[in-house]
Amino acid sequence: MDNPGTLILIMAMAALAPLLTASASRLLSVPVVIFEILLGILVGPDVLGLAHHDQVIDALSDLGLSMLIFLAGYEIRFGDVGVPVLRRAGGAWLISLALGLGVSLAINSGDLARSLVIGTALTSTALGAVLPILRDSGRLEGRFGAVVTGFCAVGEFGPIIAMALLFSGRSPGVASVVLVLFALVTAGAVWWASRPRPPWFGRIVAATLHSSAQFAVRFVMLLLAAMLGLSELFGLDTLLGAFAAGLLTRLVLTGSVPESSEVILSKVEAIGFGFLVPFFYVVTGIDFDLKALLDGGRALALLPVFLLLFVLVRGGPVWLLAPRDLSSGAERGALALYAATCLPLVVAITTIGLDEKAISTGEGAALVGAAMVSVLVFPLVAPWLLARREGPGAGAGGARADRGGEAW
Repeated sequence: MDNPGTLILIMAMAALAPLLTASASRLLSVPVVIFEILLGILVGPDVLGLAHHDQVIDALSDLGLSMLIFLAGYEIRFGDVGVPVLRRAGGAWLISLALGLGVSLAINSGDLARSLVIGTALTSTALGAVLPILRDSGRLEGRFGAVVTGFCAVGEFGPIIAMALLFSGRSPGVASVVLVLFALVTAGAVWWASRPRPPWFGRIVAATLHSSAQFAVRFVMLLLAAMLGLSELFGLDTLLGAFAAGLLTRLVLTGSVPESSEVILSKVEAIGFGFLVPFFYVVTGIDFDLKALLDGGRALALLPVFLLLFVLVRGGPVWLLAPRDLSSGAERGALALYAATCLPLVVAITTIGLDEKAISTGEGAALVGAAMVSVLVFPLVAPWLLARREGPGAGAGGARADRGGEAW
């Protein structure tokens, strides 16, 4: 490792972030990811200049992003979401994609490469950031949590598919064929994951659950590595493999060892949220081009524009196509704000755009900066809207927990 001090510094910032979150909670509920990114900016080259990149840092950061998407894929319970909600979510995302590309082409004078990057980024949702916030607030269970999960899942999965089609370097036809082949292989993996596991599987899981062998955790890591390798083999973005691995892991664990699945997940989350995911966010802050954002007037002016476009392009169609039983404006508004919350995929898409020289560093900083503000602001405003709807007597789960059995 070329920079052992940077590794120690990143982990120190990751450990400091929850402490700052707890201190700030007396005044304002700030997601821990915001402090992770801000601390990364602080130690990065544009402020203190203490942190420096090497291959180990980059590899751990990439693993952190993959783990974040993996955990988001695991959280999705399609049986709870329901086909009608997914159909509406898919329609809303397609409208967002059309709007995003149209707006981007208009403001970029028909520059196709730049418009593809910005337009796709405008359609993304940070499912991995939204779900922990919903879980911590007690709103993940029940009807509202299922609807948010469905719309946010499509907002995460859709841009990953778009990235595979638009940014692979292949022609659209060839990219589509490759994507279909990957889908067929994944479908075969889903069929395998849905089959009952042999008796020895459950016995080994139970016998090693609290021992140094940890077979279940190693098996989950094997699934993740296999799907990452498969996506790399097909020349697709590894985030697609990470998302698919999360879905497969839920099928395997809930179908084979349901009594131990929550314990296993807690161990995997400890690896993810305790190490790899905060590592990714701190490195995101280190990579953030603060000078490009502050030195150029255009870049700084673009930040509020992109923030508004996240609401209009991503949140607008979600508000329009929200399920009919979410009849109040507060519920629809909260759903739209959660869906417009974005960051990880914006970082990934922006990185691709910068590597391909499709966007400038200032535009990239404005996009990531607007995404950071969305993670800070939108999840704070959404619960406030719901609290007004539910009234002062509602608990953490509010009225949503009582509506879990409503018709879809």
